[in-house]
Amino acid sequence: MGYLLNAEGFDSTIRELSKKYRLYAPVLKKGEGRFLDTDVVRYDFVTEASQIELDAKSDYAFKEFLTPLSETLFYFTENQVREADLDPKPVIIFLRSCDIHAAKRMDQMYLANGSAKDPFYQRRRDLVHFALIGCDHSYPNCFCASMGSNVTQDGYLFSIERAGEGYQSDVKDDGLQELFAANAVSQKDVVPAHVSENDVKVTVPETIPLAEIIKNSLWDEYDSRCIACGRCNFACPTCTCFTMQDIYYTDNGKVGERRRVGASCMVDGYSTVAGGGQYRRKHGERMRFKALHKIYDFRKRFGYDMCVGCGRCDDICPEYISFSNIINKVNTAAGQILSAEKEAE
Repeated sequence: MGYLLNAEGFDSTIRELSKKYRLYAPVLKKGEGRFLDTDVVRYDFVTEASQIELDAKSDYAFKEFLTPLSETLFYFTENQVREADLDPKPVIIFLRSCDIHAAKRMDQMYLANGSAKDPFYQRRRDLVHFALIGCDHSYPNCFCASMGSNVTQDGYLFSIERAGEGYQSDVKDDGLQELFAANAVSQKDVVPAHVSENDVKVTVPETIPLAEIIKNSLWDEYDSRCIACGRCNFACPTCTCFTMQDIYYTDNGKVGERRRVGASCMVDGYSTVAGGGQYRRKHGERMRFKALHKIYDFRKRFGYDMCVGCGRCDDICPEYISFSNIINKVNTAAGQILSAEKEAE
Protein backbone atom coordinates (compact mmCIF):
# COMPACT_ATOMS: atom_id res chain seq x y z
CA MET A 1 0.00 0.00 0.00
CA GLY A 2 1.24 3.49 -0.85
CA TYR A 3 0.59 6.79 0.89
CA LEU A 4 0.98 10.52 0.28
CA LEU A 5 2.04 12.54 3.29
CA ASN A 6 2.49 16.24 3.91
CA ALA A 7 5.40 17.57 5.96
CA GLU A 8 3.39 17.39 9.19
CA GLY A 9 2.29 13.83 8.50
CA PHE A 10 5.83 12.69 7.73
CA ASP A 11 7.17 14.28 10.90
CA SER A 12 4.40 12.71 12.97
CA THR A 13 5.21 9.31 11.45
CA ILE A 14 8.89 9.67 12.29
CA ARG A 15 8.14 10.73 15.84
CA GLU A 16 5.92 7.70 16.35
CA LEU A 17 8.48 5.36 14.81
CA SER A 18 11.19 6.72 17.10
CA LYS A 19 9.23 5.50 20.12
CA LYS A 20 9.69 1.89 19.04
CA TYR A 21 12.82 2.08 16.90
CA ARG A 22 16.12 3.89 16.85
CA LEU A 23 16.21 5.70 13.51
CA TYR A 24 19.58 5.89 11.75
CA ALA A 25 19.61 8.18 8.74
CA PRO A 26 21.79 10.48 6.62
CA VAL A 27 22.09 13.86 8.31
CA LEU A 28 23.52 17.12 6.95
CA LYS A 29 26.35 18.18 9.25
CA LYS A 30 26.96 21.86 8.57
CA GLY A 31 30.57 22.97 8.79
CA GLU A 32 31.80 19.47 9.67
CA GLY A 33 33.26 18.57 6.27
CA ARG A 34 36.86 17.77 5.40
CA PHE A 35 37.67 21.38 4.58
CA LEU A 36 36.99 24.70 6.29
CA ASP A 37 33.32 25.77 6.18
CA THR A 38 32.23 22.75 4.17
CA ASP A 39 29.34 20.43 4.98
CA VAL A 40 29.20 16.66 5.08
CA VAL A 41 26.34 14.16 5.00
CA ARG A 42 26.90 11.25 7.31
CA TYR A 43 24.74 8.86 9.30
CA ASP A 44 23.44 9.61 12.77
CA PHE A 45 20.46 8.82 14.96
CA VAL A 46 17.41 11.04 14.44
CA THR A 47 14.04 11.62 16.08
CA GLU A 48 12.49 14.16 13.68
CA ALA A 49 11.80 14.14 9.95
CA SER A 50 13.57 17.48 9.47
CA GLN A 51 16.85 15.87 10.50
CA ILE A 52 16.80 13.32 7.67
CA GLU A 53 18.68 14.34 4.51
CA LEU A 54 16.68 13.01 1.57
CA ASP A 55 18.15 15.13 -1.23
CA ALA A 56 21.92 14.68 -1.06
CA LYS A 57 23.82 11.41 -1.25
CA SER A 58 25.60 10.63 1.99
CA ASP A 59 29.37 11.04 1.92
CA TYR A 60 29.79 8.02 4.16
CA ALA A 61 27.89 4.74 4.19
CA PHE A 62 25.35 3.36 6.63
CA LYS A 63 27.69 0.56 7.76
CA GLU A 64 28.97 2.38 10.84
CA PHE A 65 26.06 0.95 12.81
CA LEU A 66 26.69 -2.62 11.69
CA THR A 67 30.48 -2.34 11.80
CA PRO A 68 31.53 0.64 13.93
CA LEU A 69 35.00 2.04 13.29
CA SER A 70 35.84 0.98 16.83
CA GLU A 71 33.69 -1.47 18.76
CA THR A 72 34.33 -3.15 22.09
CA LEU A 73 33.43 -6.82 21.65
CA PHE A 74 34.03 -8.07 25.18
CA TYR A 75 35.74 -7.33 28.48
CA PHE A 76 38.03 -9.78 30.22
CA THR A 77 39.61 -10.42 33.58
CA GLU A 78 41.77 -13.31 34.76
CA ASN A 79 38.72 -15.51 35.35
CA GLN A 80 35.87 -14.02 33.36
CA VAL A 81 34.87 -12.78 29.89
CA ARG A 82 31.79 -10.57 29.48
CA GLU A 83 30.34 -9.53 26.16
CA ALA A 84 29.90 -5.77 25.75
CA ASP A 85 26.38 -4.41 26.20
CA LEU A 86 24.34 -3.47 23.13
CA ASP A 87 21.14 -1.43 23.12
CA PRO A 88 18.42 -4.02 22.30
CA LYS A 89 16.05 -1.48 20.74
CA PRO A 90 15.47 -2.30 17.04
CA VAL A 91 16.88 0.06 14.42
CA ILE A 92 15.54 1.37 11.11
CA ILE A 93 18.28 2.51 8.75
CA PHE A 94 17.30 4.89 5.93
CA LEU A 95 19.32 4.11 2.82
CA ARG A 96 19.25 4.14 -0.96
CA SER A 97 18.96 1.16 -3.27
CA CYS A 98 22.71 0.77 -3.78
CA ASP A 99 23.20 0.57 -0.02
CA ILE A 100 20.51 -2.07 0.43
CA HIS A 101 22.46 -4.11 -2.12
CA ALA A 102 25.62 -3.30 -0.15
CA ALA A 103 24.02 -4.73 3.00
CA LYS A 104 23.64 -8.02 1.14
CA ARG A 105 27.41 -7.98 0.50
CA MET A 106 28.13 -7.29 4.15
CA ASP A 107 25.85 -10.12 5.24
CA GLN A 108 27.64 -12.38 2.80
CA MET A 109 31.04 -11.55 4.25
CA TYR A 110 30.15 -11.72 7.94
CA LEU A 111 27.47 -14.40 7.96
CA ALA A 112 28.15 -16.70 4.99
CA ASN A 113 31.87 -16.56 4.33
CA GLY A 114 33.08 -19.43 6.45
CA SER A 115 32.09 -22.25 8.72
CA ALA A 116 30.47 -19.98 11.32
CA LYS A 117 28.60 -16.69 11.44
CA ASP A 118 30.23 -13.70 13.08
CA PRO A 119 28.25 -13.45 16.36
CA PHE A 120 29.09 -9.79 17.01
CA TYR A 121 27.89 -8.75 13.56
CA GLN A 122 24.88 -11.08 13.86
CA ARG A 123 23.62 -9.49 17.07
CA ARG A 124 23.66 -6.05 15.46
CA ARG A 125 22.18 -7.30 12.18
CA ASP A 126 19.27 -8.92 14.03
CA LEU A 127 18.22 -5.47 15.23
CA VAL A 128 18.25 -3.85 11.80
CA HIS A 129 15.42 -3.04 9.41
CA PHE A 130 15.67 -0.85 6.33
CA ALA A 131 13.73 2.11 4.94
CA LEU A 132 14.39 2.83 1.27
CA ILE A 133 15.14 6.39 0.14
CA GLY A 134 13.92 6.76 -3.43
CA CYS A 135 16.40 8.09 -6.03
CA ASP A 136 14.77 10.27 -8.67
CA HIS A 137 18.10 11.20 -10.28
CA SER A 138 21.67 10.03 -10.48
CA TYR A 139 24.40 11.72 -8.46
CA PRO A 140 27.91 12.59 -9.66
CA ASN A 141 30.20 9.54 -9.85
CA CYS A 142 27.35 7.03 -9.35
CA PHE A 143 27.39 3.97 -11.60
CA CYS A 144 24.80 1.83 -9.82
CA ALA A 145 22.93 0.98 -13.03
CA SER A 146 26.05 -0.65 -14.46
CA MET A 147 26.44 -2.73 -11.27
CA GLY A 148 22.77 -3.73 -11.09
CA SER A 149 22.16 -2.08 -7.72
CA ASN A 150 19.89 0.74 -8.92
CA VAL A 151 16.59 -1.05 -8.16
CA THR A 152 15.33 -2.58 -4.92
CA GLN A 153 11.97 -4.32 -4.88
CA ASP A 154 11.96 -5.79 -1.40
CA GLY A 155 13.93 -5.97 1.81
CA TYR A 156 12.60 -2.72 3.30
CA LEU A 157 9.78 -1.80 5.69
CA PHE A 158 8.78 1.30 3.75
CA SER A 159 10.15 3.75 1.22
CA ILE A 160 10.23 7.53 1.45
CA GLU A 161 10.88 10.24 -1.12
CA ARG A 162 9.75 13.74 -1.94
CA ALA A 163 6.58 14.19 -4.02
CA GLY A 164 5.89 17.82 -4.84
CA GLU A 165 5.46 19.71 -1.57
CA GLY A 166 5.08 16.48 0.38
CA TYR A 167 6.28 12.89 0.46
CA GLN A 168 5.23 9.51 -0.84
CA SER A 169 5.83 6.10 0.67
CA ASP A 170 5.48 2.48 -0.36
CA VAL A 171 4.75 0.58 2.86
CA LYS A 172 5.72 -3.09 2.72
CA ASP A 173 5.33 -3.95 6.39
CA ASP A 174 1.75 -4.76 7.44
CA GLY A 175 2.47 -3.65 10.98
CA LEU A 176 3.11 -0.07 9.79
CA GLN A 177 0.03 0.31 7.58
CA GLU A 178 -2.10 1.78 10.34
CA LEU A 179 0.53 4.33 11.33
CA PHE A 180 1.05 5.59 7.79
CA ALA A 181 -2.68 5.59 7.02
CA ALA A 182 -3.34 7.73 10.11
CA ASN A 183 -0.81 10.35 9.02
CA ALA A 184 -1.41 10.26 5.26
CA VAL A 185 -3.21 12.79 3.10
CA SER A 186 -4.32 10.03 0.74
CA GLN A 187 -3.57 6.54 -0.49
CA LYS A 188 -2.11 5.71 -3.89
CA ASP A 189 0.02 3.11 -5.59
CA VAL A 190 3.66 4.09 -5.09
CA VAL A 191 6.63 2.66 -6.94
CA PRO A 192 9.84 3.97 -5.33
CA ALA A 193 11.84 6.16 -7.68
CA HIS A 194 15.01 4.63 -9.01
CA VAL A 195 17.77 5.54 -11.40
CA SER A 196 17.64 3.84 -14.79
CA GLU A 197 20.82 5.37 -16.19
CA ASN A 198 23.94 7.10 -14.86
CA ASP A 199 26.22 9.58 -16.58
CA VAL A 200 29.09 7.33 -15.49
CA LYS A 201 29.04 3.89 -17.05
CA VAL A 202 31.31 0.91 -16.47
CA THR A 203 31.74 -2.49 -18.05
CA VAL A 204 32.86 -5.25 -15.74
CA PRO A 205 34.71 -7.89 -17.78
CA GLU A 206 33.06 -11.30 -17.77
CA THR A 207 36.46 -12.97 -17.89
CA ILE A 208 39.60 -11.62 -16.25
CA PRO A 209 42.90 -13.31 -17.14
CA LEU A 210 44.18 -12.95 -13.61
CA ALA A 211 47.89 -13.73 -14.03
CA GLU A 212 48.24 -11.22 -16.88
CA ILE A 213 46.12 -8.53 -15.21
CA ILE A 214 48.22 -8.76 -12.05
CA LYS A 215 51.37 -8.03 -14.07
CA ASN A 216 49.71 -5.36 -16.25
CA SER A 217 51.22 -1.89 -16.23
CA LEU A 218 47.85 -0.22 -15.63
CA TRP A 219 48.52 -0.34 -11.87
CA ASP A 220 51.84 1.52 -12.08
CA GLU A 221 50.35 5.04 -12.13
CA TYR A 222 48.83 4.50 -8.69
CA ASP A 223 52.27 4.05 -7.16
CA SER A 224 52.57 7.83 -7.36
CA ARG A 225 48.96 9.04 -7.61
CA CYS A 226 47.54 7.14 -4.62
CA ILE A 227 48.66 8.41 -1.20
CA ALA A 228 47.32 5.33 0.64
CA CYS A 229 45.06 7.32 2.95
CA GLY A 230 42.35 4.63 2.96
CA ARG A 231 39.45 7.07 2.59
CA CYS A 232 38.00 5.01 -0.24
CA ASN A 233 37.75 1.98 2.05
CA PHE A 234 36.20 3.80 4.97
CA ALA A 235 33.57 5.49 2.78
CA CYS A 236 32.77 2.27 0.90
CA PRO A 237 29.58 0.45 1.96
CA THR A 238 31.02 -2.97 1.09
CA CYS A 239 34.54 -2.82 2.58
CA THR A 240 34.52 -5.09 5.63
CA CYS A 241 38.14 -5.45 6.74
CA PHE A 242 39.06 -5.00 10.39
CA THR A 243 41.80 -5.63 12.90
CA MET A 244 41.73 -6.50 16.59
CA GLN A 245 43.12 -4.45 19.46
CA ASP A 246 43.46 -5.53 23.07
CA ILE A 247 43.35 -2.68 25.58
CA TYR A 248 44.85 -3.58 28.95
CA TYR A 249 43.75 -1.85 32.14
CA THR A 250 46.51 -3.39 34.29
CA ASP A 251 50.24 -3.79 33.87
CA ASN A 252 50.02 -7.57 33.97
CA GLY A 253 47.75 -7.60 30.89
CA LYS A 254 45.08 -9.74 32.53
CA VAL A 255 42.25 -7.18 32.69
CA GLY A 256 40.98 -5.19 29.72
CA GLU A 257 38.84 -5.24 26.60
CA ARG A 258 39.06 -6.46 23.03
CA ARG A 259 38.07 -4.07 20.27
CA ARG A 260 37.30 -4.60 16.61
CA VAL A 261 38.67 -1.65 14.64
CA GLY A 262 38.08 -0.82 11.00
CA ALA A 263 41.07 -1.46 8.71
CA SER A 264 42.00 -0.59 5.14
CA CYS A 265 43.85 -2.61 2.53
CA MET A 266 45.21 0.68 1.17
CA VAL A 267 47.10 1.83 4.27
CA ASP A 268 50.51 0.90 5.63
CA GLY A 269 50.54 -2.06 7.96
CA TYR A 270 47.51 -3.88 6.57
CA SER A 271 49.51 -6.73 5.02
CA THR A 272 52.48 -6.61 7.41
CA VAL A 273 53.46 -10.03 8.72
CA ALA A 274 55.82 -11.28 11.41
CA GLY A 275 59.33 -9.94 10.90
CA GLY A 276 58.07 -6.77 9.24
CA GLY A 277 57.49 -8.24 5.78
CA GLN A 278 54.76 -6.78 3.57
CA TYR A 279 52.97 -8.48 0.70
CA ARG A 280 51.99 -5.23 -0.99
CA ARG A 281 54.39 -2.36 -0.40
CA LYS A 282 53.58 -0.36 -3.53
CA HIS A 283 50.39 1.67 -3.64
CA GLY A 284 49.62 0.32 -7.09
CA GLU A 285 49.73 -3.21 -5.73
CA ARG A 286 47.25 -2.24 -3.04
CA MET A 287 44.97 -0.64 -5.61
CA ARG A 288 45.14 -3.83 -7.66
CA PHE A 289 44.23 -5.92 -4.63
CA LYS A 290 41.22 -3.71 -3.81
CA ALA A 291 39.95 -3.49 -7.38
CA LEU A 292 40.19 -7.20 -8.11
CA HIS A 293 38.49 -8.03 -4.82
CA LYS A 294 35.54 -5.86 -5.84
CA ILE A 295 35.10 -7.22 -9.37
CA TYR A 296 36.84 -10.61 -9.44
CA ASP A 297 37.53 -12.43 -6.15
CA PHE A 298 34.14 -11.80 -4.56
CA ARG A 299 32.28 -12.74 -7.75
CA LYS A 300 34.31 -15.91 -8.16
CA ARG A 301 33.32 -16.99 -4.67
CA PHE A 302 29.71 -15.80 -4.45
CA GLY A 303 28.55 -15.24 -8.03
CA TYR A 304 28.07 -11.46 -8.04
CA ASP A 305 30.25 -8.36 -7.78
CA MET A 306 31.11 -6.74 -4.48
CA CYS A 307 31.07 -3.15 -5.78
CA VAL A 308 27.59 -1.58 -5.95
CA GLY A 309 28.58 1.57 -7.87
CA CYS A 310 27.68 4.13 -5.20
CA GLY A 311 30.64 6.30 -6.25
CA ARG A 312 31.61 7.34 -2.73
CA CYS A 313 35.22 6.27 -3.30
CA ASP A 314 35.43 8.68 -6.24
CA ASP A 315 33.70 11.43 -4.24
CA ILE A 316 36.10 11.25 -1.31
CA CYS A 317 39.47 10.58 -2.95
CA PRO A 318 41.80 13.57 -2.40
CA GLU A 319 43.80 12.58 -5.49
CA TYR A 320 40.71 12.36 -7.76
CA ILE A 321 41.28 8.69 -8.53
CA SER A 322 38.19 7.24 -10.17
CA PHE A 323 37.32 3.65 -9.35
CA SER A 324 34.88 3.54 -12.25
CA ASN A 325 37.79 4.38 -14.56
CA ILE A 326 39.82 1.59 -12.99
CA ILE A 327 37.07 -0.93 -13.73
CA ASN A 328 36.93 0.22 -17.35
CA LYS A 329 40.72 0.05 -17.60
CA VAL A 330 40.65 -3.53 -16.34
CA ASN A 331 37.95 -4.32 -18.90
CA THR A 332 40.03 -2.83 -21.72
CA ALA A 333 43.20 -4.61 -20.61
CA ALA A 334 41.38 -7.92 -20.22
CA GLY A 335 39.93 -7.58 -23.71
CA GLN A 336 43.33 -6.86 -25.21
CA ILE A 337 44.94 -9.82 -23.45
CA LEU A 338 42.21 -12.24 -24.48
CA SER A 339 42.30 -10.98 -28.09
CA ALA A 340 46.07 -11.42 -28.23
CA GLU A 341 45.77 -14.94 -26.84
CA LYS A 342 43.10 -15.80 -29.41
CA GLU A 343 45.25 -14.49 -32.28
CA ALA A 344 48.22 -16.49 -31.03
CA GLU A 345 46.29 -19.76 -31.16
